[in-house]
Order: sequence, then C-alpha cells, then structure tokens
Amino acid sequence: MTDSKKFITYPTTSKSNQVDDYHGTVIVDPYRALEDPDTEDTKAWVEAQNQVTFGYLNEISAREKIKQRLTKLWDYEKYGTPFKEGETYFYFKNNGLQNQSVLYTLPSLDAEPRVLLDPNKLSEDGTVALSGIAINENGKLLAYGLSTSGSDWQEWKVRDIQTGEDLNDHLQWVKFSGASWTHDHQGFFYSRYDQPNEKTKLEDVNYYQKLYYHKLGTSQSEDILIYHRPDQKEWGFSGEVTEDGKYLIISVWLGTDSRNLVFYKDLTQINTEVVELINQFEANYSFIDNEESIFYFRTDLNAPRGRVIAIDTKNTTSENWQEIIPQTAETLESVGILNNQLVADYLQNAHSQVKIFDLTGNFVREVELPGLGSAGGFGGKRHDTETFYSFTSFTTPGTIYRYDMKTDKSEIYRQPQVDFNADEYETKQVFYQSKDGTQVPMFITHKKGIKLDSNNPTYLYGYGGFNISLTPNFSVSLLVWLEMGGVYAVSNLRGGGEYGEEWHQAGMKEKKQNVFDDFIAAAEWLITNNYTKPAKLAIAGGSNGGLLVGACMTQRPDLFAAALPAVGVMDMLRFHQFTIGWAWVAEYGSSENAEEFKTLYAYSPLHNLQSGTTYPATLITTADHDDRVVPAHSFKFAAALQECHVGEAPVLIRIETKAGHGAGKPTAKIIEEAADKWGFLVRVLGVEV
Repeated sequence: MTDSKKFITYPTTSKSNQVDDYHGTVIVDPYRALEDPDTEDTKAWVEAQNQVTFGYLNEISAREKIKQRLTKLWDYEKYGTPFKEGETYFYFKNNGLQNQSVLYTLPSLDAEPRVLLDPNKLSEDGTVALSGIAINENGKLLAYGLSTSGSDWQEWKVRDIQTGEDLNDHLQWVKFSGASWTHDHQGFFYSRYDQPNEKTKLEDVNYYQKLYYHKLGTSQSEDILIYHRPDQKEWGFSGEVTEDGKYLIISVWLGTDSRNLVFYKDLTQINTEVVELINQFEANYSFIDNEESIFYFRTDLNAPRGRVIAIDTKNTTSENWQEIIPQTAETLESVGILNNQLVADYLQNAHSQVKIFDLTGNFVREVELPGLGSAGGFGGKRHDTETFYSFTSFTTPGTIYRYDMKTDKSEIYRQPQVDFNADEYETKQVFYQSKDGTQVPMFITHKKGIKLDSNNPTYLYGYGGFNISLTPNFSVSLLVWLEMGGVYAVSNLRGGGEYGEEWHQAGMKEKKQNVFDDFIAAAEWLITNNYTKPAKLAIAGGSNGGLLVGACMTQRPDLFAAALPAVGVMDMLRFHQFTIGWAWVAEYGSSENAEEFKTLYAYSPLHNLQSGTTYPATLITTADHDDRVVPAHSFKFAAALQECHVGEAPVLIRIETKAGHGAGKPTAKIIEEAADKWGFLVRVLGVEV
C-alpha cells in the first residue's frame, strides 16, 4: 500500500447530540450542523478538508502530467447541432479551452458566422453560464437565461439578434423553466417562483411554481399570471407555444415523476380558459406537434417502451384516441415532425436507432447511422427537408451531420479533430446476470489487445435512476484514462430508461436495491472475466450515481479499491427537506412514510457506515454552491466516513468553490477536477504512467 492512515490527520468535525425519531426508530445525526453551508464553523471545516485533500493530491507526481495531457486533448473545436429560426441559422461552438460555449448566428450555412452571445465575457472566471435560450419565430429576438456559480436559479434577458444589443427586459427567480415566444413576437411564457430569502436561497425548498406571460418592454411586476395552483404546492408548469402559434401547451410536472398532466390554452382568442386535456398522473405525455385540433403525443400509457398517439381536442374521450405508432421492442425516446413525417428516436440495447414514419404511422425507413453510438438532434419545423444531428461514441467525438429528409443522405457538416487515435481502442457490449437473474447490459472500452490477466485498472461507472439512459458518449477526460491502459465500463442499471418505464420502475422506491445489486454484479463480472481484481477496481457516479457509489461501497467495501462519489445523495432520510429534494420522493420514497423509511434506512449511505470498517480509498466531490444536491450530503458522509474508516486508504472530500451541481461548470474547473480524479486513482490503484 502506498499510503498509511497515520500520514493523514483528518480535520476534527464537531458533533452534536441531535437525535430524531422515525416511526419509533431513533436515529442520531451528529453532523447536522454541516447542513448549513454559511456558518463560520462549516466554512472553516470546508477549508480544513480542502487543505488535507489538496495536500494529498499535490504529492501525486503524475497529476501535473495528466493535467497537461487533458488540456492538450481538450483543445479542439466543439460544435453544437445547428438549428434554424426564420431564415437564420444558430449554433454553439467552443474553440477548445473556452470556459463556456459561444452562441453564433449566420444567414446561411456557408456564410461567415457572427457571435451573438459569448457567456465568457459575463464573468472573469467563467462561472456565469448560459442556462437556456429561446429564439422567436422570425429569428429576430433571443430570450436567454443566465446561471451564476452553477446555481439552478436563473435570470432571463432579451437580446436583439440584428444589433446584438440587450433590451431592458430583466426577469428574476426563474428555476426549472425555459421560455416560449408568442407568434406576434410581443412576448413569451416562462415559469418562476416567488422571491426567496436572499440568505437561504441555495437551501430553501422550492414550492408553488407559477406560469407567466412576459410582454416585451414591461417590468416583471406587470407580467400576466397564466396559471398556478395554490392547492398544489409541488406542481410545476412548462409552457410551450405550438409551431402554428395557435395553442399554449402546458405540461404539468410533479417533482421528478415521469408522469405528467397536459393542459392547453387557445391563443387565437382573448382571455380563453386553460383546458385540462390530461388531468390524471397516470403516464408520461410528451407533446410532439399538432394539426389544427389534433395533438400528437409520445406516451408510455399502456406502453412502457413508448408509442405515438393522436388526440382530437374536439373529441377527447380516451376511446377516441388514435394510436399512430405502436410500441416496439425498442424504447421510443423522442419524436419530431420534419418534412411532414414523424422522426422517431429509439434506444436499442442502449444505443441509438432512428426511424421515419408517415403521419399515419406507416414505416418509411431507418436512418443509417455511422455506428454503435448516440445520435441527437433531428430538430426543425414541420415542413423542413433539412435537419442536423450529432453522432458520438465512447471514442468518437460529437460529429455533426446534415441530413436530407428527401434523399435520405447524411453528410458531415463539422468533424472535430482530436489528438487521439480512435483506431487503437475498442468498445464491446456484454450482458451479465444480476443477483435476481436479470440480464443487464454493459459497455466496455479499452485499448485493443489488452491482456485479460486481472491486472487492468478499471473504472466502473453507473447511474441507475430517474428514467435516465446511459448511452455511448465521448469524454475527453476518459481518453486520458484509456491512454494510461485503463478499462472503462458503463453499466446500464435498472432505474434508468434504457428499456422503458418497466426498467425504470424496477429500480425505484422499494426496488432500489436492485440498482445496487446490478452494479455489484457488474463489478463481479469484470473480476470473474479477468478484466480486473478488487485491488485495481474503482467505482464512480454522480448525483443519483453518487448515491449508487455510496450504497455499494458501504454494502461491499471489500469489492473495490477506490470509490468516487460525486455530488451524491447520501442522507436518504432528509434529502426531501432541501431545495428541489422533495421532488425526488416519487423516485426514492420518503422517510415520513413508515414503510418507505425502512427501505431508505436500509441503504442510505450515511446511515450504513460501520465503525471499525476498512473502506475503499475515497474521493468525495461536491461544490459549495450546489443547490440541486446540497453539499450537506457529501459533508456529512465525509465526516462520518473519516470517523468510521480504519486502514491505510485515504478517505477525502474535494469541495469546489463557486460551482454548483455541474451544469455550466467552466472548462478550467472541469480539467482541474479530472486531473485530481485520475491522479488520485493513479496513486491508490498503483497505475503506471
């Protein structure tokens, strides 16, 4: 072993006698004080922990070399998928090492692009990020949202696209919302919360979202309230104007529950009432488009892998709903209408498949993709014959293709040049058996010709929740790991959306343990098949994936040499009491329910650390401004882990300052964190660099 605990003196964490009674079970919570990030004690604790962590990381000789390689690899042009409004094209591009991508506009594809909005000029250190944009139908006005230090709170402004000048409009207290313009170009719909307490806005619970209309040139106080529900504090509202401009579609969401309601408002008449089209939380309904009074939806009602239906708003009883595209063996992710045809994006065993149907649901063709990977894009308007998509895989950076809907031809529009030879690496997909016999897919990427001698440093990554699918994705950071001889494995755990809503529900609430069993089984498969051994195996995940890592390292500390839980949900008894945490009750359950408390308590990482146990080398990562998964989770877990752990492996917490949950994080901070992560693994797994 390279490190001994005696070389690391962890900061002292003050403890209290805090005790809570959950349905007759008494739970101690000695580190409750760390839930407040703004006390002098917590700030001092953060500083002391970072001193210890960076003291350790600074001793890793390979770290600087890793950082230099990361910086060199990162320095390539990254293009977003172009889109069109009116007669104008728009796209995002990052020159390489810019902290934030820049929004460009151009009148035609071969014209000289012009900078429309450069978020890098909004702050010295790149911590002000663009969090959302909405361009009006004639391509002349841009509404845009800004987020500071990774917070979910946004401010929205409006820019004249021709002059590049901002108008006087300024909206505040926007969260979990985009914007959607009316076709008269006079204003847009958006959702906001009431003004929070300035001191506690990063921890306070968010309830009572309201949907407003903002008229250009007026102050926010004059905005018109379109819809709210004082009787439903947890409901959120997303307003979207239809392509024909005639309707406002209101999707009503309840936390992270994939089921939603759909209401609409006729915009062709003045002062029309909001009509409740779908008024039961029974399934997911995603609006695609409308043809006059006929609304098309992608839904999982009686179809866990998704199908397309049409509802005539003149005759809305469910027996009159029409099925356009029935459910298939693949999972239907999303649908759009282009060239008067339905473009359906499917997942087949966690990789992309794109099919085209006519508007009555007849299959036309499958779009030929460049390989096994992830395709995204295919945006545009109903009559567009041109669209764009990006294609990526574990070793292919996002390449942008222009696709002709009439000729079925794809041609490369932008291909990034990365200092990396993809031909030297391979990805394969395997299926392994979980504890209960379920077959689970896993992607494995590594250098061609590696020896299966159980000696390969291996990085196993997972998420397993919220109906989110992990598909092949290019990461510059991972190239460095692969170049060092590392194996990268991604397991498509239950709880995700890879096989539809049934797969998701098999990893929710009382079935959450399935997710951890799937991940542990992935580790055991890699060991049994001689890819690696426990002494060379690291596990990683972020957010819900941080919970995954925390649960697995507490359940099977013997199976892994290293654990990297990032911005994890670690206190499963109190998560619902902070910011948007209440919204995850649909996924996890709540400690306020006696039965659900038993399930949560059985796997909550914070509550399953055992004193006197040898845990894997651990690098917990979080941010002091994270208002999605508040840093209290990681703070309390780190304090408890340092108290319980015995043995030589370091158990550290790295706390990023002026950053949030990850969205909008500057490139410089991403590179620093990646260098620290790989440096840590090089040291604790004994990787030759």
